[in-house]
Amino acid sequence: MNEPTNVFVQATAGDSLIAATGNGQTWAAAGIEVSWTDPDILVSATRDISRVALRWDQPMAPEVLVLGDAWERSYGDLQWRHLQPERLLPWYWLAHDRQSGSTTGMGVDVHPAAFCSWTVDLGGVTLWLDLRNGGGPTRLGGRSLVAASVRRFEDAGTPWLTLGAAIESMSSRLPARPEPVPVVGANNWYYAYGEGFDEKAVLQDAATVVELADGHPIKPFSVVDDGWNPGGNASGGPWESGISGIFDDMAGTAAAVKELGARPGLWFRPLLSRESGPWQRTGQTDGFGRALDPSYPEVLDLVRADLHRFRDWGYELVKHDFSTYDIFGRFAPAMGARLTDDGWQLHDTTRTTAEIVLAFYREIRAAAGDVVLIGCNTVGHLAAGLVDIQRTGDDTSGRDWERTRKMGVNSLAFRLPQHNRLFTLDADCVPCTPQTPWELNRQFLDLVARSGSALFVSIDPAARTERTDRDLSDGIRLTLNGGDGVEGGIEPLDWLVNSTPNVWRAGDGEVRYDWSRLWGADPAAG
Repeated sequence: MNEPTNVFVQATAGDSLIAATGNGQTWAAAGIEVSWTDPDILVSATRDISRVALRWDQPMAPEVLVLGDAWERSYGDLQWRHLQPERLLPWYWLAHDRQSGSTTGMGVDVHPAAFCSWTVDLGGVTLWLDLRNGGGPTRLGGRSLVAASVRRFEDAGTPWLTLGAAIESMSSRLPARPEPVPVVGANNWYYAYGEGFDEKAVLQDAATVVELADGHPIKPFSVVDDGWNPGGNASGGPWESGISGIFDDMAGTAAAVKELGARPGLWFRPLLSRESGPWQRTGQTDGFGRALDPSYPEVLDLVRADLHRFRDWGYELVKHDFSTYDIFGRFAPAMGARLTDDGWQLHDTTRTTAEIVLAFYREIRAAAGDVVLIGCNTVGHLAAGLVDIQRTGDDTSGRDWERTRKMGVNSLAFRLPQHNRLFTLDADCVPCTPQTPWELNRQFLDLVARSGSALFVSIDPAARTERTDRDLSDGIRLTLNGGDGVEGGIEPLDWLVNSTPNVWRAGDGEVRYDWSRLWGADPAAG
């Protein structure tokens, strides 16, 4: 791979980028040294460091369409788009030349030590390495850091095949994991929304999903989502017991779910506490508790103890949520190039935020043992191989179909090549509720089931009919059998021009979905 054309460095957030000087292999400026040992970018500094930018001059055709990824979940915003020089493209980019039909790109391998993004313009591409600690500089103290390993993607025949090959090439650092098993489960969030449910409702969900799986040898999960612990929705720990009088015996609930033939799962928010303590993230509260700083060893001890407790209770799946928000104080749409507010830092200022987040994920993986992990609001490029299942899109909805269309279909269409390469993909639940039209939800169910990705269903007992049960059972069994089963899986055929594709390849044929058949997409829905 060609070495970068130019390199720039930034010591502190308030400084301008400084052009570094070098010989094509090593560049230096202001006490910061950057080395290119193809494909690795090594960074060392005897002073504070915030960012490094590497530029490759390579002209782009004006008519190219460009695609990138997302910092954590996507928010209905993934799409091929015309050249937009200021558009930030996390982790990787692809450019499709509409005249030649060729698709090429670049990216970084999983588990980098920096938050890596790209910008693409007519003259070339720039890789931006955010090496900060929180909202301030990192103090490497002369330490040499492999900030990222760069991969270049050649055309693999079609944009879809090129994206799949690109994901594969960025997976060289993945730890060995068992062969993935199809994932199906019940999740009560999109009809209960954390309120008014108890152990009886949880057991009803478990019985329902077991009934719909119809004796399949792979057991479905039944997940107790947010709302089981004291403190209300989205609250923090301690995670030592359930709500008094409602979930008095969490181990007993898990045992009862198993008795019904399902595998019990549990939601928690590892980096938020309702109690004051010495290990809080500077300046970060959200009304539900105080964020914990994962660079403190004591915080990792707490999280390990939580995972061990859940295992001892008998839960076979744990969904850990909100950690990106609790560290950065923002969800992905507000992160942009800044990621977080300036001026604060994590306790251990000698490591980059990316290093600290990656270490946090590794601690959770080790503590979980053979428990199946779902990462939600986790950074996919860092969580790859350290979660079994990754929520790749923002929430679908049991109240507003338009949100399911925007978030769920978009996430599945543009991130499906990550499935079974980085993790099992979860485009979020298929709701079955009185507030949303089953004629549309059942299409989303069909698409998720054909993809073979994780299928979680949120079934309001009031919405069950012979028709919904038949459709849900068909979708669950199709997923448990591995999806459509066609070579190469399903593929969106109109994804170059449609952010929620309607036309999909399945085997030698096509499947068409009408996401707006009952009404047009509502712009007011966001």
